[in-house]
Amino acid sequence: MEVVTFGESMVLFSSDKNLPLEYVHQFNKQMAGAESNVAIGLAKLGHRVGWFSKLGDDPFGRYVLHQIRGYGIDISRCRHTGDAPTGVYFKEQRTKGKTQVYYYRRHSAASMMHPDELDEAYLAGFKILHITGITPALSPDCLALTRKAVASARKLGLKIVFDPNVRWKLWDSEEAAKEVLLELAGSADYILPGLDEGELLTGCTQPEDIASALLKPGAAGVVVKLGSKGAYFKSEQDSGYMAPFPAEEVDPVGAGDAFAAGFISGLLHGETLEQAVRRASAMGAIAVSVNGDVEGLPNEAELLDMMKGDQDYQNVKR
Repeated sequence: MEVVTFGESMVLFSSDKNLPLEYVHQFNKQMAGAESNVAIGLAKLGHRVGWFSKLGDDPFGRYVLHQIRGYGIDISRCRHTGDAPTGVYFKEQRTKGKTQVYYYRRHSAASMMHPDELDEAYLAGFKILHITGITPALSPDCLALTRKAVASARKLGLKIVFDPNVRWKLWDSEEAAKEVLLELAGSADYILPGLDEGELLTGCTQPEDIASALLKPGAAGVVVKLGSKGAYFKSEQDSGYMAPFPAEEVDPVGAGDAFAAGFISGLLHGETLEQAVRRASAMGAIAVSVNGDVEGLPNEAELLDMMKGDQDYQNVKR
């Protein structure tokens, strides 16, 4: 196995009409969650992935599990509970490219994940642990679980990829978020903040300064995501800006998860930091051009076809 990740996946209800939700009467049912989005992106690229969570013993929980398992992802460490429901959320799109989400996840089954439920022997079978800042914000037990997973991964020699992925509705305060996210960033090998997240963590406003502040001794790299302006990457050996792939934005939700999946895929292929960021940028561009978090994510051949058409990528030695 190659990559393991964990966190909350919810049922998503969205409308194809650009209207406020109070005027929408029919919804499309989908499944989404940052960590499972990354897992699915990696699985579609041909990687061997494991994902675990806690789901409600309800129809939505069964739906989520069936969806994720359908991509060939190992879900053998998932748990169920009858004490709490599977979370849901609604997506509102009033104008093209402008999306608002409404979460109904408080006291959900996933928030009841507990550190004692972590199977360390299971983690030992992987190369990379992917974590986000969402899971530790769900509950004190989820924070403890994340800390235990990170400690176990470091002991076992797994590389840790951390995406801060701030969800302000889950945090009590900016100070609480900053403290926890800096702690996790300090334990990670690769850190993937957005520009706003980097400013929160470091107080810096420029990508170069953010990356320098987060690149602790021994870290393998920091990548600051700049949305439509591309990305900035930095390691002890290299640094630079990566131009974005052209894309017509249809739905920006899930772009960061696609970016993370592409980046981790590059690491698994033995690519340099620059090459991995190029692969990540291509994945992000594909994600924003399709409605839905994972439905439009490419397989390996489709991703490479897109990248071969980009002159900057062709100039990178492979």
